[in-house]
Amino acid sequence: MDTGVDAPRVVNLVFFKPVKSYAKYWQMIGRGTRLRPDLFGPGQDKECFLIFDFCGNFEFFDEFPDGIKTSVSKTLSQKVFETKLHIVTTIRDLEVATPENDALAVNYVNQLHDAICGLDETRFEVRKSLRLVKAYKDRGRWQNLSVGDINDICSQLSHLPVYNHGDDELAKRFDLLTLRLQLALLNKAKATESLVQQVHEIGVHLYKKRNIPTVAEKIVTVNHVRDHEFWKTVDINQVEHIRTELRELVKFINKEDIKPVYTDFEDVVLEDKVEEKDIMSGYANLQTYKDRVETFIRKNKSHLVVSKLHKNIPITQKELELLEMFLYNGTNSTKDEYHSKIGDMPLGSFIRSVVGLDIEVVNRLFADFINNENLNPTQITFIKILINYLNVNGTLDKSLLVKPPFNEAHDAGIIGVFNDEGDIRKIISIIDTVNDNAG
Repeated sequence: MDTGVDAPRVVNLVFFKPVKSYAKYWQMIGRGTRLRPDLFGPGQDKECFLIFDFCGNFEFFDEFPDGIKTSVSKTLSQKVFETKLHIVTTIRDLEVATPENDALAVNYVNQLHDAICGLDETRFEVRKSLRLVKAYKDRGRWQNLSVGDINDICSQLSHLPVYNHGDDELAKRFDLLTLRLQLALLNKAKATESLVQQVHEIGVHLYKKRNIPTVAEKIVTVNHVRDHEFWKTVDINQVEHIRTELRELVKFINKEDIKPVYTDFEDVVLEDKVEEKDIMSGYANLQTYKDRVETFIRKNKSHLVVSKLHKNIPITQKELELLEMFLYNGTNSTKDEYHSKIGDMPLGSFIRSVVGLDIEVVNRLFADFINNENLNPTQITFIKILINYLNVNGTLDKSLLVKPPFNEAHDAGIIGVFNDEGDIRKIISIIDTVNDNAG
């Protein structure tokens, strides 16, 4: 059975061709999860399936869990989005941050959050990342972003149509240039001088267009940009002011003048990384313990026990012990270090908090309750909030059922939404099952 062909209710699978794509690999395995009621007789349904792999697919994905990814050039809008995100995290990591820098970071976070909130969830490319889109529409998720969060945003959200497509392309290019200058200033990067020179040249060319009324209105800023003395003490907030003042004016520069300004951006970024970041000293040193473990878990989401946790399948004590060994060996850590850095949270619950709970699984958990109860709109809204929460967080502290976000539908939370104690007990029973299966 090839990928792209509708699958009947098969019992076992035979892999007859090599696959390098992560998506196709799991699509193939997914064929075996089709239900077969009464397979071995009335009430004796299919409980498991075998895979006969003749092409080494398992060995390949054991070594390369993410498969082979094709290199796709980032769009200009995506680069702008990600550079703002990197500025935010760089300001956050400064030992001493000024109120002005903190305010700029908050402004950028608000812009990024607004961009995600503006996504059209009916679009195909947005639906593919809908779980993360919904998660990051919550402004609270943008506080204290971890390395794993940043990776998720850059790999699954930043390429979505989040930028204002009404903007002139030259305005976006100027955004990218000045944002990269801000990042270089924060990192005291070698590329700063080159980026300053490029912005300075734009100021020189704009000065030649001062007869245009809209340029004349910004002549004070244009003159600052042309002044070499100005650049000796410039800071990121002044660069941001330049960006907002002049971005709509660069379109007036003659095309033959502006072309050289935007040449070879990618080399500038690579230069920053090579000159300013000692990336060979060990990636683990650049991350907190929690970030390192979260990154490892996400990379190994296909691991059997991690997958079980993601799909709410109970795990045995032996599987939990094997998972501990796999995690501690893979992150070069110990059980004592885990408890020291993470606390008393059980390993299964922590992993569930990283990978979340499969949305289809959560929907099935509440399907009978929704179908069998005569729910009013407020109760349906509450259940949707509960489903989304479990999808993102994996488990739920039941004390939260009377706190945000569960008091959005009613101030008293679950107690105010459901008058029937039987309904409340059913919901809590489902939550207990989910929490217990986290191990």
